[in-house]
Amino acid sequence: MKYRILYCSVVFFVASSVLAQMQSFNLKKVRLKDGPFKNAQDIDLKYILDLNPDKLLAPYLLASGISTKSDRYGNWESIGLDGHIGGHYLSALSMMYAATGNTELKNRLDYMISELARCQEKNGNGYVGGIPQGKVFWDRIHNGDIDGSGFGLNNTWVPIYNIHKLFAGLNDAYNYTGNEKAKDILIKLGDWFIELISPLSAEQIEKILKTEHGGINESFADLYIITKDKKYLETAEKISHKAFLNPLLKKEDKLTGMHANTQIPKVIGFEKIGTLTANKEWLEGVEFFWSNVTQKRTVAFGGNSVAEHFNAIDDFSGMLKSNQGPETCNSYNMERLSKALFLNKNDISYLDFYERTLYNHILSSQHPEKGGFVYFTPIRPNHYRVYSQPETSMWCCVGSGLENHTKYGELIYSHLNDNVFVNLFISSTLNWEEKGIQLEQVTKFPYKNSSEFLVKLKKAKTFVLNIRKPKWAENFEILVNGKLMSIQNTGSGASIYVPIKRKWKSGDKITVKFKTSTTLEDLPDGSNWSAFVNGPIVLAAKTSMKGLDGLFADDSRMGHATTGKYIPLDKAYALVGEKSSYVSSLKELGNMRFSLDSLELEPFFDVHDARYQMYFQTYSKEDYKEKQDLLKQEEIEAMAIEAKTVDKINCGEQQPEVDHLYKGEKSNSGYDEGKFWRNTRSYISYQLLNKNNLGTLLDISVLDELKMDNITLLINDKPAEIVFLDNKMIRLNVDKLHVINIKIMAKDGKISPKFYQLRIVKE
Repeated sequence: MKYRILYCSVVFFVASSVLAQMQSFNLKKVRLKDGPFKNAQDIDLKYILDLNPDKLLAPYLLASGISTKSDRYGNWESIGLDGHIGGHYLSALSMMYAATGNTELKNRLDYMISELARCQEKNGNGYVGGIPQGKVFWDRIHNGDIDGSGFGLNNTWVPIYNIHKLFAGLNDAYNYTGNEKAKDILIKLGDWFIELISPLSAEQIEKILKTEHGGINESFADLYIITKDKKYLETAEKISHKAFLNPLLKKEDKLTGMHANTQIPKVIGFEKIGTLTANKEWLEGVEFFWSNVTQKRTVAFGGNSVAEHFNAIDDFSGMLKSNQGPETCNSYNMERLSKALFLNKNDISYLDFYERTLYNHILSSQHPEKGGFVYFTPIRPNHYRVYSQPETSMWCCVGSGLENHTKYGELIYSHLNDNVFVNLFISSTLNWEEKGIQLEQVTKFPYKNSSEFLVKLKKAKTFVLNIRKPKWAENFEILVNGKLMSIQNTGSGASIYVPIKRKWKSGDKITVKFKTSTTLEDLPDGSNWSAFVNGPIVLAAKTSMKGLDGLFADDSRMGHATTGKYIPLDKAYALVGEKSSYVSSLKELGNMRFSLDSLELEPFFDVHDARYQMYFQTYSKEDYKEKQDLLKQEEIEAMAIEAKTVDKINCGEQQPEVDHLYKGEKSNSGYDEGKFWRNTRSYISYQLLNKNNLGTLLDISVLDELKMDNITLLINDKPAEIVFLDNKMIRLNVDKLHVINIKIMAKDGKISPKFYQLRIVKE
């Protein structure tokens, strides 16, 4: 999926006002009408109200030494990320209140803010947070005792990422609802953080920033916007991760193997800081990042990453095989970045990505009837997704999911000076009270290719109404009060705005009509896997309703990942013949449904409670048998390995490591030869579970040369029994052990090998 950025002025009629700034409308001014987005908002509202504020507040009260009113939630909220959902909840309450006016949301928000103020007052130093043993942890940081790598900072799970959610939630509470107490808490929290890091050198701060820290730099830019105090902007620059930023400034692609959602929030911060400081170099680095991710690392529905990490740009096979496809948090943040770039550059082409991702990833990431948010969206054929539940699931994608469906109104319209821009075809109303302009949009897109607008004014008014003509829209027509407009043909193949300047009167009606066609879109690596896309809508087929193990998640640490069996890739539906014939063989069934032989394609956002196929392998008749036989053999080998596996850890990957209780000191992680790894100069440890005592052996694999004189291995605090050893793998005896605590220690401070996988296997 490629999005060409046009740096000429696509907003051609305002070219003389080059300093003018495109503005979004506050969510209060836009209301959704009936349609899939309004339904998603309603379902999200119910989920938000199903959550218990006192349970979300419990980690903050506990950390402040105040009696709780309820037990805290379990799952991620009680195993290290205590309090992170509470921060997201503040944002969700604030935005949903702005978007709906529901007073219960405002009451909950005000209550939570008052309770957080109690915690802050009790702490006495401006701090408020839910991080376990937070006071001890932050004292260590303040004193320069720092050991951070990837996802553990002093063996605490991403604490600055965690507290960033509170910063963001307080900022949203102030900006969307005007809550002055939230502003007061936020400023005091910001001042506490500045004091926390005041003794630290630039090198020490960079060491902290090696650990996932969310968009903490953006939070301090936001504080500057609120207060105009330069100390916050200086802090925002100070805590911008230079080791990640510098390659972007040089236009170097170092993203492969990086944890995707660790990086994207940083870039949102870079963009905001670069805008506030007029730092052209930073802004160019941001554009380089955005283009790289959207053009080289993004699949048809707008998502990116495999098992949370950026995959190689020339090989998407890992994503095709994995049950851990693109993460919803990534798209949440890429949408935020795209919105910022669109507004700041007045560049309509950023909306192409925003629209594609909104319809296909964000909208599809919530169950449209039962509620629940999706973490991973596999593109593996014949696989499925898992949905969260309010009482069991406290994942990061639940936090961002709570927010996603509150803010669909943020970019349907925008404005510049007195002029209105229609960016998306979504049923809604705009009430621009300051200008006395109301606009009502009624559409059934994407099921019908038209949209109608009704202008409502207190008195006749001259302004320009700009309607986006997406690059995918064919035979685009606009009628004003039934009269067909003449539209300039740019011939660029890019999205443009069609300006309608006139003296509008109340009751004026605009009708937009267009056609869409279905195309095949290849994966970015150029392999023979393609998806059907109609206009901006990705199509997929339900293939089975069986084997949906864990469809609605339990409270297990990895409940967000599917546990159902893999269907071999060679069993997936394939397209054989001339490529030009694949699309022509589709038969329209109406209502955005298409038949493809025995399959029925429909919008991916309508596919739920089923295994599905989004990507199809394409073959010539000559190549089909040979390549299918090869694929079948690869699948047999892969399935054989998995069948022998009882438990495994991919070292250096966040979720597998946290799920297996990773601890370590003086440890680094990285990505080489297509594999993640971790090494140490002190120790690393994990806990594996040998279900039903089926496994007898623990295989430990390394990337570099295995030197046993550099390491000591303990299992359950006893010397490990080595069964087999070569220069790349150690095999240990774990027969009859149910819980296996493996500790790898470096001898005399020597660097250990790069460990990339631990796997319990049956004989």
